[in-house]
Amino acid sequence: MAQHDYIISNQTFPSTRSDINSSLSAIASNNSGATEPSTTYAYQWWYDTSSNILRIRNASNDAWISIGTFNQGTNSVVLTGTEVTFPTITTTSIFVEPDVNSAVTINGTNFVSIPIVEAINDSTGQIIRAVAVSYTNSTTISATFNVPNADYYVRIENNDGYAVRSTNAILSASSAPTWTTASGTLGTIAGDFSGTVATVVATSDSAVTYSETTNVLTNSSLANCSLNTSTGVITTTDFGGASTTPTTYNFTIRATDAENQTADRNFSLTSSFGATGGGQFN
Repeated sequence: MAQHDYIISNQTFPSTRSDINSSLSAIASNNSGATEPSTTYAYQWWYDTSSNILRIRNASNDAWISIGTFNQGTNSVVLTGTEVTFPTITTTSIFVEPDVNSAVTINGTNFVSIPIVEAINDSTGQIIRAVAVSYTNSTTISATFNVPNADYYVRIENNDGYAVRSTNAILSASSAPTWTTASGTLGTIAGDFSGTVATVVATSDSAVTYSETTNVLTNSSLANCSLNTSTGVITTTDFGGASTTPTTYNFTIRATDAENQTADRNFSLTSSFGATGGGQFN
């Protein structure tokens, strides 16, 4: 980078030569620098290193005209007036119920009101346009999809014709888990019982896992049970743990499918002591 005022002052020979070389260096490097040259001339070139824009001084020497923006990483240039602003999609995962109208929010950049939004089937290439689209701002739109069970790319086309398609199939039409086991009591179990207590079952269009969202069922100080995350089987080695009185344990189990969709259900188990249920005396 070099800049010079192009004025060679009267001075001794070594300094004169240095001054001339500095001015030639500025010419050779298009007066490159993060700020404009202190002295300007009509039709003077200046490479603005702060923005990588090549500029030329106008004929009146009172303003700069931008020629183009240079990408030093790719060794390319976009001429001023030919820039294209494409939309982008930053949302990475969307889930909708299959075959029903499902509204989702899509985030990105450079959205223009009101874009066309499409779902492209990952397997077949089928294109399904969104049922409805609403524009919030340049970074947020809402789209309502009604698509069959599958994975889809999302394509957004602004009304100026510039478009973007998601790099991955970010839209999944998949049913959330549904519970087969009714909510409520799973039974009355003898205190101190060891073995299988109950089994809870939920289904989905992908594998389901189970977890407790409360801290009751698997708490060793309370129900003292174990939950098999793959099968939903509830077991214990000492139901109720240290408790010696009939107790009802209320807890919530969450079913989660492979698409990370969830469904919660509330259950209870009751411990009994004495002759009732457990065949024992305390």
